[in-house]
Amino acid sequence: MGASQSISEKSIYEFTVKDAKDKDVDLSSFKGKVLLVVNVASKCGFTNSNYTQLTELYNRYKDKGLEILAFPCNQFLKQEPGTSQEAEEFACTRYKAEYPIFRKVRVNGPDTAPVYRFLKAKKSGFLGSRIKWNFTKFLVDKEGQVIQRYGPTTSPFAIENDIKKALGEA
Repeated sequence: MGASQSISEKSIYEFTVKDAKDKDVDLSSFKGKVLLVVNVASKCGFTNSNYTQLTELYNRYKDKGLEILAFPCNQFLKQEPGTSQEAEEFACTRYKAEYPIFRKVRVNGPDTAPVYRFLKAKKSGFLGSRIKWNFTKFLVDKEGQVIQRYGPTTSPFAIENDIKKALGEA
């Protein structure tokens, strides 16, 4: 179903998404950066460890070309119940996130955000293309190609070596 849809986009840079304040963000503005794309939630058991580690990784590698793109999602036990702006405020206030927090999206089903349709088509996971929970992570190289997908239980620190490799540091 989801994976069989044809995806015409060749890279993540061909998408425009909405930020938490509903403004268009052209992902081509991140060309040349390594991206870690994550579906986030503020009321999940993985929230504290993931946001803490994402912020630390971002601070460690942002000057070397890493960008984290966080997409709030309320599809898993309604663990992101507020507005997009509330999700952004939560991440920025509680976890000092300086990376972009976008508008809430759907990552599964018929209303899947186009950027997530692309990510899932490029790298399916353990259960096929479906995202199975909050904090699924996609690592995207400097050319906008998905190079790896990580499940929710994989901590951001566990993929640090892959990030360094993508940045050309390893």
